[in-house]
Amino acid sequence: MTQLSRRTIVTSAAALSLAGLIGAPAVARPQAKAPTPGKPGDFDFLTGDWKIANKWRNKTTDSWLEFPGEATVRGILKGVVSVEELRIPARDFSGMGLRTLDLEKKVWTDYWVNGKAGVMGRDGVTGSFENGAGIFDSPDTENGKPVIYRGIWDKIVPGVSHNWSSLISRDNGKTWEGLWLMEWTRA
Repeated sequence: MTQLSRRTIVTSAAALSLAGLIGAPAVARPQAKAPTPGKPGDFDFLTGDWKIANKWRNKTTDSWLEFPGEATVRGILKGVVSVEELRIPARDFSGMGLRTLDLEKKVWTDYWVNGKAGVMGRDGVTGSFENGAGIFDSPDTENGKPVIYRGIWDKIVPGVSHNWSSLISRDNGKTWEGLWLMEWTRA
């Protein structure tokens, strides 16, 4: 089986298992020209147990579907690693997010393991925290044309709530279209 990135697995699994969406697209934040160096503890806000309100966009029908989820996240190795177990029982979907900080390069990498495959995506997505938001970009192609997928951790209120959004740009980052919004609140 070919290993896939978190974005590809999550988007594909959702597309196959969902049939329409309700909600509003997320807004992309500008990213700094030079990424801010990562530091241990950047993902500490994510540690704990969470309830998640998901809004997923079906690109075929241009509609939104809402469904609940939950996650348990633990920071380990003094904030150098964050391990997330995501569970979406309503969609029979689960997986693991693994975020690691390269201490020498001071860069975060986000990996994904789909619960049905048990295989880590071959490519992690690198990113940094800019102006209060974790921004992780992944260049790719769609129908043979270049696109950028962006994952954003924002609206962070430590210990209380935060959001994760998935967006796509088809014009090299000039405009962004929302694909998935997860609103996390402390369980």
